[in-house]
Amino acid sequence: MDNNQFETHIFEKTNGDSEKIRKGITTVFHALEDKGYDPVDQIIGYILSGDPTYITSHLDARSIIQSIERDELLSELLTFYLKEE
Repeated sequence: MDNNQFETHIFEKTNGDSEKIRKGITTVFHALEDKGYDPVDQIIGYILSGDPTYITSHLDARSIIQSIERDELLSELLTFYLKEE
């Protein structure tokens, strides 16, 4: 039996530009809202799948979100949420 499965793995995130990520996700949010989509659901779909078609191309939102690494996006969202608590 592999004992490695019981050890905690360490994830090291890359250090992204927080301001770029915040501006990008805000633009994406508003673009999705403008087109009548639920921004939270669409962004979750993108984060979970990596499929950029969850994001509209309106306001260049698809290109913007693809310029942000998903791990950086998750890190920024989680950090923001936990700071608010």
